[in-house]
Formats: sequence, structure tokens, C-alpha cells
Amino acid sequence: MLKLISLMKRKEGMTKEEFVRWATVDHAPFAREIPGLRKYVVNVAVADDAPFDAANEMWFDDEDARAAGFGSDSGKAAGADAAAHTSERIHLKTSEHPQF
Repeated sequence: MLKLISLMKRKEGMTKEEFVRWATVDHAPFAREIPGLRKYVVNVAVADDAPFDAANEMWFDDEDARAAGFGSDSGKAAGADAAAHTSERIHLKTSEHPQF
């Protein structure tokens, strides 16, 4: 299983409240349409001075599934929507190693 963590900073001029609504309400339907996406979690930063406003988690079976998902029309639409609402995004590919 591959987990992609997407660190996102809201675009200039967007309030934190606007960003949270976008991330938790408006953007979620885009994620639902990405082929191969097994699980999607939005984590909103609590601190106002955090370096990123959200850290989203996306699970795929493997790298091929991730590439196919983001390469699809739905994946491209999700990426375009994210780009329109963020000033910075970092994608970190990870594998989980639960400890307890």
C-alpha cells in the first residue's frame, strides 16, 4: 500500500476559514472521483502559524495505481482544483509502519 501525503498551504488572500471549507467540503468530491484512490483523509492544521494549512492522506494500492489515478481526467481535475486554491503543495510518498 502506498500513502501519499499532500502538504498544502492556502493561496494568498484566502482566509483559513475559506481554506478549511474548500479542503473539507468543496475539494472532497474531486478526490472521490480519482480512480484507484482507496482512502482519503483531510487533516487541517490547528495552529494559525503552522507552515502548512493541511496535510491530506491518500492511499493507493501501489505507485502504478497512483500514477494512473492522477493521470486520469478526474485526477487532473483534482490537481487543477488544488492548484487554484493553494500557494504551495508538497507530495510525499510513504509506506506506513504502524507501531501500535
